[in-house]
Amino acid sequence: TLRLTEMKQRGEKIAMLTSYDYSMAKIVDKAGIDVILVGDSAANVMAGFETTLPITLDMMIYHAKSVVRAVERALVVVDLPFGTYQGNSKLALDSAVRIMKETEADAVKLEGSEEVLESVQRILSAGIPVMGHLGLMPQSIHKFGTYNVRAKNEAEAEKLVRDAKLLEEAGCFAVVLEKIPAQLGSRVSKELHIPTIGI
Repeated sequence: TLRLTEMKQRGEKIAMLTSYDYSMAKIVDKAGIDVILVGDSAANVMAGFETTLPITLDMMIYHAKSVVRAVERALVVVDLPFGTYQGNSKLALDSAVRIMKETEADAVKLEGSEEVLESVQRILSAGIPVMGHLGLMPQSIHKFGTYNVRAKNEAEAEKLVRDAKLLEEAGCFAVVLEKIPAQLGSRVSKELHIPTIGI
């Protein structure tokens, strides 16, 4: 994770791609990609679910183990699936510990800011690196109802900037910004010291 911060300081682009299995991870790693995300989007892509919500921690661990076995150089980040960290920081820590122990991945990723801050802090207190995720948050699809671009108005944009700073202050090593206006993404990237990943 330190290497990513150094890359940002040098103004270098960071490339991150998603993989769910050994074969794809092997190709992505050999191509020189910096970060491989084992995304909960495996629910849609690999299992055919309509949303990311049904994927379980056990399923995520299976995919992550397959990816880690293939990787020689990339940083491997694993999504904490829906229901394994929200509203319960002890459960969040248990979930993150299971991922780290059973998959040998490098870090975990979770969605949200203020409402998951306690979980973020608790996971970090165990020495587990955390990547944040703001903007469109697929695990909250039933709350918002669509996969449209987020933070289009000024109030939402200001909240997103605050949320990103909150995650940085909490100790996240990077933040994914999904489906937000390019200008806002650029602003957040400039205002944060930690790397941002656009999706």
